[in-house]
Amino acid sequence: MIRDLDTTLIRTFVTTADKASMTAAANALHLTQGAVSQQVKRLEEVLGQSVFERDRRGLKLTQVGERLLEKARRLLQLNDEILAEIRGRAVAGQVRIGVPYDLVGTLLAPVLKAYAEAYPQVEISLVCASSPELAAALAAGMIDLAVIEERVGPSAGECLLVDRLVWVGARGGTARLKRPLPVSIVADTCAFRPAVLAALGEQGLDWRTVFENGNIDATTATVRSDLAVTTWLASTVPADLDILSDAGLPALPNFSVNLHLPKHATAPAAKAFASHIRERLSRYRQAA
Repeated sequence: MIRDLDTTLIRTFVTTADKASMTAAANALHLTQGAVSQQVKRLEEVLGQSVFERDRRGLKLTQVGERLLEKARRLLQLNDEILAEIRGRAVAGQVRIGVPYDLVGTLLAPVLKAYAEAYPQVEISLVCASSPELAAALAAGMIDLAVIEERVGPSAGECLLVDRLVWVGARGGTARLKRPLPVSIVADTCAFRPAVLAALGEQGLDWRTVFENGNIDATTATVRSDLAVTTWLASTVPADLDILSDAGLPALPNFSVNLHLPKHATAPAAKAFASHIRERLSRYRQAA
């Protein structure tokens, strides 16, 4: 007898494989660790094969799990595309999305475009601010959901991806060599600022502020003109600028791009966007 694969079990499997941890998968899926374990066990019962095994480093895929993973991703992608296409006509209303300055024109631009096309009846209001400001706006009910940059670690949000925070300068520029180091940070509320200043302080590197007014375009122009260096997530660095990996500048921590939803009930349009961004950034991680 042919049995159908439950996409809920498949989604749990893919998330667990991506996180390499049932605990991390449980946090991402808003389930208990026990529920994740049970869903993986049910999938293995349907397949008649184990998909995970444990070694000294933790959880890893079996050969069957490795073969399943690519097909499972395709199955979920098709499932989500069908739902987006059919439900897109039914979901309506307004969604207020909070996005950091540095992500709106880079990582999230294609995500926002695809969402607008999939849900034409939804009126999108985009709020750009620093991550701490977006967190406050979400708590105050001023936005429906927020994409927030935070240092890797415990968070109330759902981790969409992890990226390197890097030093950035003009191609072939000399600002990176100057002392005190000229630094341009988008705003004093920037999520990266505490980590950057701590790293500079630990290395004992003299620095000075060149530009800081909340305008990402002006910051980019300042760096492009070789007046200063800045810090961005590696995936958002413009192609005509350099990642300064060998400039003697202090190492910086990794940051998570986290999805935060309100504690109260979430509107259908916001739920649809949350589902959409998970799926889109999952594709991005696969391609990276």
